[in-house]
Amino acid sequence: MTNLKEVVREKYAEAALRAGAGTYSNSSKAPAKSSCGCGTKDPVSSDIYDAAQIGALPEKAVLASLGCGNPTALAELKAGENVLDLGSGGGIDVLLSARRVGPTGKAYGLDMTDEMLALARENQQKAGVTNVEFLKGEIEAIPLPDASVDVIISNCVINLSGDKDKVLREAFRVLKPGGRFAVSDTVTRGEIPEAIRKDFLLWAGCVAGSLQDSEYRAKLAAVGFTNIGIEPTRTYKAEDARAWFKDLGIDIGKIAPYVEDKFFSAFIRATKPLR
Repeated sequence: MTNLKEVVREKYAEAALRAGAGTYSNSSKAPAKSSCGCGTKDPVSSDIYDAAQIGALPEKAVLASLGCGNPTALAELKAGENVLDLGSGGGIDVLLSARRVGPTGKAYGLDMTDEMLALARENQQKAGVTNVEFLKGEIEAIPLPDASVDVIISNCVINLSGDKDKVLREAFRVLKPGGRFAVSDTVTRGEIPEAIRKDFLLWAGCVAGSLQDSEYRAKLAAVGFTNIGIEPTRTYKAEDARAWFKDLGIDIGKIAPYVEDKFFSAFIRATKPLR
């Protein structure tokens, strides 16, 4: 069986190299790819940042954007806070966060892919942002001390982990009491036949393993989080994946009732209690 982590690493290394060469884009300036770069223009990754945000960033940071939302808008970052981006890729959300927390705060980016880390550090240098540190590591084993960050963000990365319980435990550990979990991720809702679920998630993210919304809530609560909320931001239609299913020889009309409005990107919020 192919190791999921290695598949993710390979896909994102390839995306980093393409972004570095200026040939890969999810921005509004060029045709978007799916969240792992497997398709053409699609509703998963396109148009999630406004022009003012991306206009102030290095082009390669924008080209390497592979997310499904804008967690920096969700997190309501404050001056002086420490923020950690899980699966920071080319650094777009880290750089945006660093500007929000200001010189008295700090933004960490955690990624396991050498190529993405190299690209992110290049983007940091070009942006002239100093309150940033990119760390090599895995989101299942965060290389930071207990209670060291105020906010955790992530952009369509937790769904890629093979051990989401461990990711959420680690997120809880490194957050300070009262700290905020504010991520964008892909989520499913309701009963979906397994074969169709697998194919639709492959379209949306190649190796995505999105949780049901109720399961996501339960896992966050089991770790100890409170004030849990899941807010859909973009709902995917069967028609969105027509070309993908056509290539698989599947009639989109027959599967539409099973997938319509059941796959979506969401803002997921939670809080670590003060005690």
